[in-house]
Amino acid sequence: MKKKTTPFGVLTIILLSILTILFVFPFYWIMTGAFKSQPDAIKIPPQWWPQAPTLENFEKLLIQNPAAQWLFNSVFISVVTMLLVCITSSLAGYVLAKKRFYGQKLLFSIFIAAMALPKQVVIVPLVRIINFMGIHDTLWAVILPLIGWPFGVFLMKQFSENIPGELLESAKIDGCGELRTFVSIAFPIIKPGFAALAIFTFINTWNDYFMQLVMLSSRSKLTVSLGVATLQAEMATNYGLIMAGAALSAIPIVAVFTIFQKSFTQGITMGAVKG
Repeated sequence: MKKKTTPFGVLTIILLSILTILFVFPFYWIMTGAFKSQPDAIKIPPQWWPQAPTLENFEKLLIQNPAAQWLFNSVFISVVTMLLVCITSSLAGYVLAKKRFYGQKLLFSIFIAAMALPKQVVIVPLVRIINFMGIHDTLWAVILPLIGWPFGVFLMKQFSENIPGELLESAKIDGCGELRTFVSIAFPIIKPGFAALAIFTFINTWNDYFMQLVMLSSRSKLTVSLGVATLQAEMATNYGLIMAGAALSAIPIVAVFTIFQKSFTQGITMGAVKG
């Protein structure tokens, strides 16, 4: 049966179409600007489509600048952080949800309170710790402070609440240890949350410009976000080159979200319903 068209439905479609255009247009402008020469990029009125497409910007980006190294640094930091955060958060969330021990509620309250703290508040002690460990200006200086992500613990704790206690008791009676119980019983149940947290962590780490800016200084250790920022000169700016760098930075994150969108949506949906 055909659904009846209502004024509210038409208004909703119009508003969603406008919002879609507003969100997609910056990405479109970056992608087209990456193939424009400097005169075309700053031309007024602007060219909505490159009249003479060129790969000059990408050639400068990859030959005159270590863009490939920047991209590798970003991928390495994001992937390693994603794996470590997902492992530690799923274990911590499982313990907080299904185990009973002294100070459990206080510990969980500390994680909740930590979610409200901006990074600017804790950046000074983090830098001092990183300097003490002797890993400043290394990729690990960005990775290690992000491992104990309070949001990740909170998210996996909520998913772990859905694990039936009877299954855990049965596994214990059958002689399974704690690690075996988690891997064989708990993990398959919280897998959608694990996938959602993986995407959350990857995106958050990839876009974490502030932490990367504080912890990294050598040009060869920069991430693609920091590298693109260094392309802006003091007296003149090559907008085509910057847009090429921005496109190089945006493509991986858009691809990751597009590929794992189903798992992301499923994880968030399941996490919203308890029981």
